Amino acid sequence: MQFVKSALPAVLSGLIALEGTPALSRDYYFGSDLSYVNEMEDCGATYRRGDKPEDIYGIFKSSGANLVRLRLWNDPKWTPYSNLADVTKAMRRAKAAGLPVLLDFHYSDDWADGDKQLVPAAWAPLNLDQQVEALYNFTYDTLMTLHAQGLMPDQVQVGNETNGEMMGSVTWKQGDPHKPTNWERNARLFNAGIKAVKAAGEKAGKTPRIMLHIAQPENVESWFLNATKAGITGYDLIGISYYKKWSKMDMAGLGAVINRVRHTYPDKDIVVVETAYPFTDKHLDTNVNLMGEDSTFAAYGFSPQGQARYLHDLMQLTLDNGGVGVVYWEPAWVSTKCKTRWGGGSNWENAAFFDFDGKALPALDWPKAAYVYPVELTFRVKDTGQSAMYLSGDFTGGLAVPMIRRDGYFRYSSWLRPGSVILAGVATTPDALKDAPAQEIKVPPKAAALILSE
Repeated sequence: MQFVKSALPAVLSGLIALEGTPALSRDYYFGSDLSYVNEMEDCGATYRRGDKPEDIYGIFKSSGANLVRLRLWNDPKWTPYSNLADVTKAMRRAKAAGLPVLLDFHYSDDWADGDKQLVPAAWAPLNLDQQVEALYNFTYDTLMTLHAQGLMPDQVQVGNETNGEMMGSVTWKQGDPHKPTNWERNARLFNAGIKAVKAAGEKAGKTPRIMLHIAQPENVESWFLNATKAGITGYDLIGISYYKKWSKMDMAGLGAVINRVRHTYPDKDIVVVETAYPFTDKHLDTNVNLMGEDSTFAAYGFSPQGQARYLHDLMQLTLDNGGVGVVYWEPAWVSTKCKTRWGGGSNWENAAFFDFDGKALPALDWPKAAYVYPVELTFRVKDTGQSAMYLSGDFTGGLAVPMIRRDGYFRYSSWLRPGSVILAGVATTPDALKDAPAQEIKVPPKAAALILSE
């Protein structure tokens, strides 16, 4: 819908300041995926701010980071890392540094991502009922094992970049077409994981927040629409991967998706849970860097300062559109003497937070940068017996959102950038919003309620 400024004073009846709900009453996440740290240190990597090596978890804690993400594979016989023993070691280090943990269940023995979702080898021969049971038990048992050591994670991902059907393939080859998702099967698997997290949390007395995660913003809205139709429920967070190299959207497009998704699912928090940016086009080893010119924006170029500005701007974009955080992947994957399956050293050395000598770059301290945090604006329409009320505006991306009837009003709350100017209108049906007058509103500097009339 196209909004125009209304000359009708009745549209905006008043502005009432409310107590409470400051901008920082929500949790905001400044995170990094540190899944490679144990392997890198075993290969001789050191990390430092000055001349002497420091504990990397302490470095990230001092940077202002407040979340560490760690991946977990089921039974990765090809590597001794990212199994439960390795993750347990990492979680102990995170806990010692005072850093909360997001545990990322891949439900695979290998990388699960937007191109492939490989079923664990032990589960491949099972029928669907047995796979659902196995996924539930693996999730529950893993969390209870961690809880017994005082390591229950703060957040849990049920799946990683699950664009395709979870555990949908036994083998995968580059270029193979994606088969259509069986949403009945998909929903059973997701709901089993979600239920297992909740059951373990109830037993432990601490329930992690649950995230579902899709790669690249252009895939998010259709995936969650299908997931909702299929009956996937009970999660708290929507995670999005955003890499310029693999996305068809620019940063403004990402912001628009975050904005629409948070208004479509107002009870969910949105996190850009994977992103990265290169600080140089050089390399230290012979391994090909994945982050090249196709991963840069003209505004930032190749430079340590550009990498830091990208992260600051991405976080501000996320906040401005109602999201709650950003997680960087993978700032500690530096070059070492060791080899990966792709070659010697690292594919990511030019996108880490440490230069080729192991010294911290400016991007490490992106959590400490200045940000404008949103305020909660509540729209109210007097309940005079209407069957329903809907709100729309440029700040909802044109979506018509249902208002909730409570205490003599229809209400809708949204987190918005203070000082920004928005257009809002209300009507009793979504169709009627097409012709509804819209009022220009300047978002106040603190939480407030706006009383609107039809």
